Amino acid sequence: MFKAILINKDEHGYRAELTQIDEASLPEGEVRVKVLYSTLNYKDGLAITGKGPVVRSFPMVPGIDFAGEVLESSSLDFKVGDMVLLNGWGVGEGHWGGLAQQARVKADWLIPLPKGFTAKQALAIGTAGYTAMLCVMALQKHDLQPSDGDVLVTGAAGGVGSFAITLLSKLGFKVTASTGRMAEAEYLKKLGATEVIDRTALSAPGKPLAKERWAAVVDSVGSHTLANACAQTKSDGAVAACGLAQGMDFPSTVAPFILRGITLYGINSVTVPRAKRIAAYEQLSQLVDLNTLAEISHEISLGESIKYAAELMAGNVRGRLVVNVNK
Repeated sequence: MFKAILINKDEHGYRAELTQIDEASLPEGEVRVKVLYSTLNYKDGLAITGKGPVVRSFPMVPGIDFAGEVLESSSLDFKVGDMVLLNGWGVGEGHWGGLAQQARVKADWLIPLPKGFTAKQALAIGTAGYTAMLCVMALQKHDLQPSDGDVLVTGAAGGVGSFAITLLSKLGFKVTASTGRMAEAEYLKKLGATEVIDRTALSAPGKPLAKERWAAVVDSVGSHTLANACAQTKSDGAVAACGLAQGMDFPSTVAPFILRGITLYGINSVTVPRAKRIAAYEQLSQLVDLNTLAEISHEISLGESIKYAAELMAGNVRGRLVVNVNK
């Protein structure tokens, strides 16, 4: 038996609870893992609170990422005792995830725990930091340089935003942070932002084209915020879109794309091939100051996950929530 957060939907309604699960109930997979740490991401918040149709089958153990130690393996890629990491692949949605003391998953979904990181540090980065790195890699692919101008990061006080700021500033870019929590301005500047603006400057309906301001954008918000960010991006600039905190609509026009030649990169962190995942973590190991992780992350227990999921959806969480599933 092991502890887990379990989501059910039946005649009694939609509910998430901390419970005991028999190991025999674990779903199929080549590798069984003793989970050490998981995290709470926006998608986990949607799943646990039921505020979004994230969970595709019930009962479900949420948690879209985890790090831990291999307990059992029928795969040649991993042996008992190996330390491993998982991000995405639909765990916590269609396959039991990481908010539990054990998980059984497909070997193809795992990568070795990146060198230079402990399990806790890897999860302090987690899916949010890994997604931010994928956004930065897209901008690097676009060959953007710090001399090209300022980079806008929306949803700046969240997990993806916090990491995007610190990664971009480490690479020499001047970063403007957009947030709905101006009280976090000092925190954002400590991460590397040179300017902090209120999200209301971007969140309302805007013009198809606006004054050129940004060489690039990392957006985790979507909707009008993404549309306005595109409208304000400089000619030949790039926008990396990875989230939908404001909404999944995109009320824009073709104007920024055909009149300024900007590029919109969609960032899907869920099904990225293993080689690209490893490359992303290699860059993270070079760019992330481990001392900064203490600023960005906060450890909670497995039992606290349900309470903090509600806080996350209310917009009351700064940075990353790392879940010690054995605490």
